[in-house]
Amino acid sequence: MNHKTILNISGMHCASCAANIENALKKEAGIKSANVNFASEKLYLEFDSIEMSIARIQKIIEKLGYKATEETAEEEMHDHHKEAKIQEVSKLKKRFISALIFSLPIIYMVMGEMIGLPMPTIFENYGTIIQFVLATAVIVSCFNIWTSGFKKLLHLSPNMDTLIFIGTAVAYFYSLTISVLMFLGTKIEAHLYYESAALILVFISLGKYLEAITKGKTSEAIKKLIGLQPKEATIIKDNEEIKIPISEVKVGDIILVRPGEKIPVDGIVIDGYSGVDEKAITGESMPVEKKKDDEVIGATINKTGVLKFRATRVGKDTMLAQIVKIVEEAMGSKAPIQLLVDKVSFYFVPSVICIAVFAFVIWLLLGQPLAFALTVFVAVLIIACPCALGLATPTAVMMGTGLAAKNGILIKSGKALEIARDLNIVIFDKTGTLTKGEPSVTDVIKIKNEINENLILQIAASVEKNSEHPLAQAIVNKAKEGKINLPEVKNFQAIPGHGVLAEFENKKILFGTRKLMTDNQINPNLVESKMIALEDQGKTAMILAVEKDIIGIIAVADTLKDYSKEAVEMLHKMGKKVAIITGDNKRVGQAIAKLVSIDRVLAEVLPQEKSAEIKKLQSEGNVVAMVGDGINDAPALAQADLGIALGSGTDVAMETGEIVLIKDDLRDVVAAIDLSKYTLNKIKQNLFWAFFYNIIGIPVAAGVLYPFTGWLLNPAIAAAAMAFSSVSVVLNSLLMKRYKPQIIKKR
Repeated sequence: MNHKTILNISGMHCASCAANIENALKKEAGIKSANVNFASEKLYLEFDSIEMSIARIQKIIEKLGYKATEETAEEEMHDHHKEAKIQEVSKLKKRFISALIFSLPIIYMVMGEMIGLPMPTIFENYGTIIQFVLATAVIVSCFNIWTSGFKKLLHLSPNMDTLIFIGTAVAYFYSLTISVLMFLGTKIEAHLYYESAALILVFISLGKYLEAITKGKTSEAIKKLIGLQPKEATIIKDNEEIKIPISEVKVGDIILVRPGEKIPVDGIVIDGYSGVDEKAITGESMPVEKKKDDEVIGATINKTGVLKFRATRVGKDTMLAQIVKIVEEAMGSKAPIQLLVDKVSFYFVPSVICIAVFAFVIWLLLGQPLAFALTVFVAVLIIACPCALGLATPTAVMMGTGLAAKNGILIKSGKALEIARDLNIVIFDKTGTLTKGEPSVTDVIKIKNEINENLILQIAASVEKNSEHPLAQAIVNKAKEGKINLPEVKNFQAIPGHGVLAEFENKKILFGTRKLMTDNQINPNLVESKMIALEDQGKTAMILAVEKDIIGIIAVADTLKDYSKEAVEMLHKMGKKVAIITGDNKRVGQAIAKLVSIDRVLAEVLPQEKSAEIKKLQSEGNVVAMVGDGINDAPALAQADLGIALGSGTDVAMETGEIVLIKDDLRDVVAAIDLSKYTLNKIKQNLFWAFFYNIIGIPVAAGVLYPFTGWLLNPAIAAAAMAFSSVSVVLNSLLMKRYKPQIIKKR
């Protein structure tokens, strides 16, 4: 039985750590998928709960030298680990400050001599001992880097800390050996590397501190979402108002919300009238009017009137909790481009150690002194930076999905970001997606003089009141408006995509398409010209027959949604083709297509045939997005390269879609594609700088410029460059916070 969970991982220091955990877990039986997000320090797991358990997974991770803790939905919604993150940042800050204080005298001693600063007598007489004591103090203050690096080396899963440990330990113990020999009276000319060991750890500590601060900011979107939920709710029990914690609210409770208060959970209004600010959830700027029988969403703000509502979804079932879950999973997902980075990260640290050893040996063979070769060895180890590689993709994905969520767009995976960029055709379902899905009767046409319009409407509505189809509801509503009595019918049968059959006053009734008529040996040619005239106006015309006689036609029209035309125009400007898919006949489809300038019409497509139509388009080499809202759209949403579900639609469609639009606004299809392209560009920028930095930095540290310039990279400078490379990648992702798609700016 498949089970999904999220574990918090502590003790990771770079992308190699994440890669080691993933590779170890993927070797285990029962693990379906394991994705470690280094930026958010979370492991997203899918496993067979019969073959594998959480406890065993935790043990596997602990053996690698990390710690894994499971988090409940309630803890997640209350940002349980916020305090732990604050403490971690505080600890890193203290470590950096203590390392800096101990290293400042060493910096003065080394740099002061070079630039002619006055040197105190104590430094001149006891310089070596002072450097040893202070460098040792720096190492002690940053000792967890050494212990982490050493442990990972013993486990044969080296990481960034391993490189730092080897580099600083070699520099420190080499200097200590020279110091002891000098103390014992051995005459030796050799450079001491205490300052390199100390400064490397100072810069690494600074880099880790800044990285922790900036990494925390990439998950601000999820923190803000979690923070939207109020802590208490006012329920009405036995005619009394009682304030209770939100965790105690149950489905069915009657909740009172006054102006200015947050709506605590999802529900249905039973009394009152108000405007509700839903911007935090849907991105909708204007308050939405709420009256009896309207739905309210938890974490939105009641603005004007008093509302009483019945709780329908609480805890992890609320829309806010679902959004948090979707955004959280999206942040943990990997774009396909990340697979290359994962492979590089896994082999990165062992490769760097090999390069450092190779450079050390080559320079010795070329006749350079041990001190020279040692400088190269340490510089190569220190400048290499898998952190930047590990942060490049997840930080951009976290910022992109968070930015989208803020605007009412839920991007459910990193994969969706990449696909959205490559789309060349977008297919819209007609009813409920392009159109409002609230059709109304426009024409009732009699064919036989002895039968009037009211009788036609009565027969059709009596049959259709058993159907849940939107067109059926429109006919029933029209009959009710005219106060027409609707008798019961027998043997009702719905034929998907074609119409309905029933018995009315012991006569067989058929109501639906031409196909329904021909399948029952009734010739529709008698009414063809009338049908064509109605369909050319974009109306759906249905034939009513009693036994073998056609007695009337009822036409129903569905109006276009606001901004449908604008959304299609924007997609055309982006170079995308647009298609409409509908169960209606071609004339109706073409009439709607003409209104909104759609390129291609896929008409008379039954629900079960929608996915086959998409497959056909894919076989032509198209990358297809499907936009839909209903249960019958779910297979098509799944078949499409990218499924985009309207949040106003069913839970099934939302579950199937890779992108969910919370607002019922088709312009968000354009915004979602725009944000996806922008996020992917940021990922590419980050990866370029991360790869470019290592491709340039490692050879420079290895001394390739020395024969031409006589210049060798100081390990301390290498440490500073390494520390700031990962910070710069995160800062580049943080710049995304200011971005707003043009289509959203115009609103």
